[in-house]
Amino acid sequence: MLEIRDLCFAVSEDEQKKEIIHDLSLTVENGKFVVITGPNGSGKSTLARLIMGIEKPISGQILFDGQDVTALGISERAKLGISFAFQQPVRFKGIRVQDLLRLAAGKNLSVSAACAYLSEVGLCARDYIDREINASLSGGELKRIEIATLLARHTKLSVFDEPEAGIDLWSFQNLIRIFEKMRGEIEDSSIIIISHQERILQIADEVVVLADGRIKQRGKPEELLPSLIGVTAPASICQKLQ
Repeated sequence: MLEIRDLCFAVSEDEQKKEIIHDLSLTVENGKFVVITGPNGSGKSTLARLIMGIEKPISGQILFDGQDVTALGISERAKLGISFAFQQPVRFKGIRVQDLLRLAAGKNLSVSAACAYLSEVGLCARDYIDREINASLSGGELKRIEIATLLARHTKLSVFDEPEAGIDLWSFQNLIRIFEKMRGEIEDSSIIIISHQERILQIADEVVVLADGRIKQRGKPEELLPSLIGVTAPASICQKLQ
């Protein structure tokens, strides 16, 4: 279980402190699929980075399975079972896809097992297993490989920062299938996704709406979606949240 208590985060801007997250408290139970949404600048991605330890809060606590992890770094949190997928995946020159999957799994993953994870994200394993994680891969390919590494890790908590960014329509549909499968197959594993895509919000157990670094609303998708996107209006969620 993830518990966030009275979390605050600020950055320096023009020699002044600008608060991004304000006294935010949130609990994500084991086995839950939570989508965090909100307008640009609402603090969504910052909150994701705080959960992973990429950023450090100025006050408040983050607890994971009852342990205070507020002061722990990225590697320590990863060892406890927290995974993170970046909005813009990192490139690793000199590291093959197969090597990255083995590192993620934490064991000498067989070629067939590595290929299975690539197939899950819609990549032809034969074409990618020996490729380097470098500039020759497109943003969409990197995104899918990164998601494959999270599948290989089987962690207790997976955090995705706008996983739909930079991928095509087919990949997006496949992404939805992967999230649905993760929720159904990994017992007691929780998923947090930062997104404003209606299709992703629809499959969540709970939607959390951020605005100005605070929780504005939270509830089941069927309760919140009508107010966020309108019953018939085609306007985007982001427009409705402004």
